[in-house]
Amino acid sequence: MTRVRSAVARPAALEILSGLAPETRVAGVDEAGRGPLAGPVVAAAVVFRPGAAERLRGLDDSKKLTARRRAALLALIREHCEVGVGLASVEDIDTLNILQATFLAMRRAVAALPELPAFVFVDGNQDPRLPGLPAGAVHTVVQGDALVAQISAASIVAKETRDAMMRELDARHPGYGFARHAGYGTPAHLQALRTLGPCEAHRKSFAPVASLLGAGHP
Repeated sequence: MTRVRSAVARPAALEILSGLAPETRVAGVDEAGRGPLAGPVVAAAVVFRPGAAERLRGLDDSKKLTARRRAALLALIREHCEVGVGLASVEDIDTLNILQATFLAMRRAVAALPELPAFVFVDGNQDPRLPGLPAGAVHTVVQGDALVAQISAASIVAKETRDAMMRELDARHPGYGFARHAGYGTPAHLQALRTLGPCEAHRKSFAPVASLLGAGHP
């Protein structure tokens, strides 16, 4: 039986998950980067290979783990799981809006798996409308990154992948501090935006960036 963390009230999706045969291909899907003012949104899809659950002790929502623990778990996830990663660019975000861009990244992540899973459990409460899967195969789980091991693994992959991308953007666009805040609207980032103006990595549809562009920043 696929391991599920305990919860005060078990959502219907968790009842379905707990009843699946061990050999069922189950993917967890999560994203990183919906809230920042800069950079892509990244999604990951993770399917456990046989025996992976026993080797991935200590999985949790990536935001609750230290950077060192996330890095160690990421190596184990890549060794013992099938992993698909998808992203939506800043251009996708500004064209589609952040919600639809997030769904696009999730669809790309699932499509990047070597084989489509039988079931997909997605963090949150909104269905990303994954193509190629039969009715009833996709289930949303609120706080799934703390309840479903496959989603926890996906949250780690998504965050670690995006953080690495933001470090690359920091090297290409010095002065904004992307490596420190990953594009989130921290006071230091907002001050850098006011001083330097937005760069190509910023999301022009997000209010703090749009207001600066409207004020005449290039």
